[in-house]
Amino acid sequence: MAAVPDGQIVDIDVSAEMEASFLEYAYSVIYSRALPDARDGLKPVQRRIIYSMGEMGLRPDRAHVKSSRVVGEVMGKLHPHGDSAIYDALVRMAQSFSLRLPLVDGHGNFGSLDDGPAASRYTEARMAPAALAMLADLGENVVDTVPNYDNRLTQPEVLPAAIPNLLVNGASGIAVGMATNMAPHNLVEVVSAARHLLANPRADLEELMRFVPGPDLPGGGKIVGLDGVREAYETGRGKFTTRATTRVEKVSPRRQGIVVTELPYLVGPEKVIEKIKDGVSAKKLDGIAAVTDLTDRKHGMRLVIEIKNGFNPEAVLQRLYKVTPLEESFSMNNVALVGGEPRTLGLKEMLQVWIGHRIDVVRRRSEHRLQARRDRLHLVDGLLVAILDIDDVIQIIRSSEDAAEARERLMTAFDLSEIQADYILELRLRRLTKFSRLELENEKAQLLAEIAELEEILGSEVVLRDVVGREMDAAAAEHGTPRRTILLAEAGAVSSAASLAGSAAAAPLEVEDTPCHALLSATGLVARTADDAPPVREGRRSSHDVLRAVVPASARADVGVLTTRGRMLRLSLLDVPALAPTSEPPSLGGGSPVAELVTLDKGEDVVTLVPLGGDVPLAIGTAAGVVKRVKAEPAPHKDAWDVIALQDGDSVIGAASAPDSAELVFVADDGPLLHFAADKVRPQGRSGGGVAGINLAAGRRAVFFGVVDSPADALVVTVSGSSTALPGTTPGSAKVTPFSEYPGKGRATGGVRAHRFLKGEDSLIAAWVGSAPAKATSGAGQAVELPEEHGRRDGSGTALSAPVHGIG
Repeated sequence: MAAVPDGQIVDIDVSAEMEASFLEYAYSVIYSRALPDARDGLKPVQRRIIYSMGEMGLRPDRAHVKSSRVVGEVMGKLHPHGDSAIYDALVRMAQSFSLRLPLVDGHGNFGSLDDGPAASRYTEARMAPAALAMLADLGENVVDTVPNYDNRLTQPEVLPAAIPNLLVNGASGIAVGMATNMAPHNLVEVVSAARHLLANPRADLEELMRFVPGPDLPGGGKIVGLDGVREAYETGRGKFTTRATTRVEKVSPRRQGIVVTELPYLVGPEKVIEKIKDGVSAKKLDGIAAVTDLTDRKHGMRLVIEIKNGFNPEAVLQRLYKVTPLEESFSMNNVALVGGEPRTLGLKEMLQVWIGHRIDVVRRRSEHRLQARRDRLHLVDGLLVAILDIDDVIQIIRSSEDAAEARERLMTAFDLSEIQADYILELRLRRLTKFSRLELENEKAQLLAEIAELEEILGSEVVLRDVVGREMDAAAAEHGTPRRTILLAEAGAVSSAASLAGSAAAAPLEVEDTPCHALLSATGLVARTADDAPPVREGRRSSHDVLRAVVPASARADVGVLTTRGRMLRLSLLDVPALAPTSEPPSLGGGSPVAELVTLDKGEDVVTLVPLGGDVPLAIGTAAGVVKRVKAEPAPHKDAWDVIALQDGDSVIGAASAPDSAELVFVADDGPLLHFAADKVRPQGRSGGGVAGINLAAGRRAVFFGVVDSPADALVVTVSGSSTALPGTTPGSAKVTPFSEYPGKGRATGGVRAHRFLKGEDSLIAAWVGSAPAKATSGAGQAVELPEEHGRRDGSGTALSAPVHGIG
């Protein structure tokens, strides 16, 4: 029973009261606290923090302020739910290991994967650049506003969100009877998918996954098994496995170890160390001598697990995956608010909501700007009338008894509106010069042009969508970063199966030295075939998307890894996973990233694989147009050595074995192709710098160098685009031509035209010359269809369906 103010007692049904109260509480938690809005990807507390920081002027170019000041501002004006909840939300938005694109720039101790942050009075904060994109155009009536908790202030119902924050940064929260757990993604990939969906509203999931193949976690690592990712993109729910990035290397003169450089999402090194110690104590892990955390700010994550002598590191690693957080599962549950109601969303639905929001924002912004410019034009027209007849205006004002009479007489004499007359009455004398008249006429012309442009946007859905698409590209270009997480369709095979029980047999003795092929894919994965069968034949093809290099070898042999800095690195095929004989494309499984098997310097990338030894020289081409032939003999007792002396700013772009009968081919980014006989280049020693290969125009660079052994069946593939576009965002256009269409020229000449650019194109973004058939792949390892072969060597390309990452 409940008492009322007049003292009367009213009987109520307790069960009905409890049911109603619980439903109100559940709705409040779902709508006002736990779930993000699908349009801007923010929970209410996050939205209020960013909005308040914008109102406080805490821009990225301003000084940091105490976090407690931000917390107090948010709590006092917009979010009366306690300072700890507000500070926790602010901290998460500043952590680079929690968000793929942090929205807050924190200064001080904002915590780590193993430790919490310092108190708000010790830390400072301001908006990160991405937060400005979330608030862009907020003052132009682009979103609705709602009252705050005491109806004294207003706040935006949703932020304009120029970036797809829901997908890029993900979300997590527990409501009443439901929860959300969304993985972060790569901004450039998400924007590319949104642009495709904007232009093709009926695009299906397969098309969108060519742009967004999977999550991109802030800490990198690997995602093993993509079936769960696809299920989540289709239904809104799915599960995938995240795995640490590891490599086996010599950690001391007498001991090998497993070096962990990236951990699964939100897993800290201390948690891994603790689980390893528990596993060793419980006899679940054998063969581990010590665990050392060498992580620092300069070198990043480095967790060293030393392996006892007599144990196979690969087998120990597989056990670590099972027992420790080096392998974790992530359950995607894409629940967000759409129209105020919680919904489970797939990839296409999330993109559609954001695209619809951006279209609405741009439309409302254009309407606001159009009205503002029309109002200003109205005033400018009145000022021009006043300046043309300024003597009469002054006479009317001086002879009037008061401002009201002056207003009425001005409106009657010059056919002005009340607003124009009031504006003229407030006119300053300095505006009466001839220069001011010219300024007003120029302003009028500019206003008329802007009004016409805004009317065109509002009058055409096509133009409106084009503006939205260009702003998406601009956001991706400003805030986008390369992918960090490697996607693997399957775990891949272990190179040996040595027992963990201290066998005296070493791993190399357990691998038979059978003939095989070493393979390098365009996505940077390396593998070897299980036998000497070619990697491509009828009924059996490589599991990689596109092969960049195929080197005959044996299972216990070494091959050379050539880098962009002209270094040759020794790679033992014992460390390379073997492909199963039944592997079928398209798949990224079965291989390992080559960067995990060799040690690369900062900024150094792998170019290709080459055989070590033999009588056939290796031909090397650089971006500056230099060519060199050198014997590919390994340096004694060394795992790395230089094979070409590069000039400052130059880099290696291609290499292959080149007998005297072969043709060496360069393709420059401004379109020419040059090929000449390999015997025109005399072999040099490893310290040589090479000779001129192709004569490049000023400011131009070579984009391809290769060797053609059989010119009769070779093809030339060129992909053109804009040099100012962010790599991987625009598909460009491609052309496939027989190599026989290109006449040979002398070394150190300019070659012949290989591609004619279309409007908006100014350079070749990719090229390839090799034996047919030619295949192309996206950055995620998905096939990209190339146009049909034709014979015009200087013709233009055909538009591609997706950006090309590699050709082979």
